[in-house]
Amino acid sequence: MVKIGNITLPDFPLLLAPMEDVSDPPFRAVCKSNGADLMYTEFISSEGLIRDAIKSRQKLDIFEEERPIGIQIFGGDEEAMALSSKIVSTVNPDLVDINFGCPVKKVVSKGAGAGVLKDIDLMVKLTEAVVKSTHLPVTVKTRLGWDDATKNIEEFAERLQDVGIKAISIHGRTRSQMYKGNADWQLIAKVKNNQRIHIPVFGNGDIDSAQKALDYKNNYGVDGIMIGRAAIGYPWIFNEIKHFIASGELLPPPTITQRITVIKNHLQKSVEWKGAIVGILEMRRHYTNYLKGLPNIKEFRNKLVTLKTIEELEVILTEIEKYYTGFIIERTPIELINYHEKCAL
Repeated sequence: MVKIGNITLPDFPLLLAPMEDVSDPPFRAVCKSNGADLMYTEFISSEGLIRDAIKSRQKLDIFEEERPIGIQIFGGDEEAMALSSKIVSTVNPDLVDINFGCPVKKVVSKGAGAGVLKDIDLMVKLTEAVVKSTHLPVTVKTRLGWDDATKNIEEFAERLQDVGIKAISIHGRTRSQMYKGNADWQLIAKVKNNQRIHIPVFGNGDIDSAQKALDYKNNYGVDGIMIGRAAIGYPWIFNEIKHFIASGELLPPPTITQRITVIKNHLQKSVEWKGAIVGILEMRRHYTNYLKGLPNIKEFRNKLVTLKTIEELEVILTEIEKYYTGFIIERTPIELINYHEKCAL
């Protein structure tokens, strides 16, 4: 078992990464039902919470079936981070997570997210302020450093542990890399193998298959892995990894019926949480990834992104299921949202 404060996770847990405009309750629900062990909300601005911004407050919505779940906050001001931590604690998540990894310009330019990587002393002060402001376990998600010249993850992992964090998740890229190039898991392994580090260390970056997950588990010795973009449109990846680690056998890819069932569940939960208009509109971004690999899908997909009622959408989804019944859908690289403008660890 893996412990994060008073939270008990299974051996080698699989974490769903927080992703802006993706990791909302409907998406988290389908990932949880397909094997995610620990999940996080979309990241929330500390200043937004204090200003009572509607979007920030909505991101505090969590549900019992999601547990264990963490609420992630970001910011560059000690007082704001401490106060937002207190606000977050009132809705009773299982942990509070701090984002020191988001590389997008609009966050970094405010001295938050990965922008804090340029000032390790500030990072430590912000973390300590959050730890002292909540009774909940505090964790951190971060990157290796600001750029190739400042890959100081080993130093600040120790210092963050010293001020009280209970786990750390490390994306194996620098801020300068954004999402380009390969993640450096060697440095993640160095943190895990540091004799001073006694908290769980989770690795993140480039995990997109069960085979790679087992390979990285064996080669780098991390306590678990965090999956982000590879779960978009493919929540089955969590159970696929678990099955492969346990048995050495690959599960068959999800059938068209399994895919349509998950899409309908996701759609239903989206409408329940956001209302019909917004729920249907925001669901449109997911169809391409859910239906990736199906030939001649464009006509169906065009209908899915234009219809305006859940009843009409369910009719088309049922037509898709019937049309593609018996078709074997191989696992293919998914078309990802443009994360140069979004935040995903």
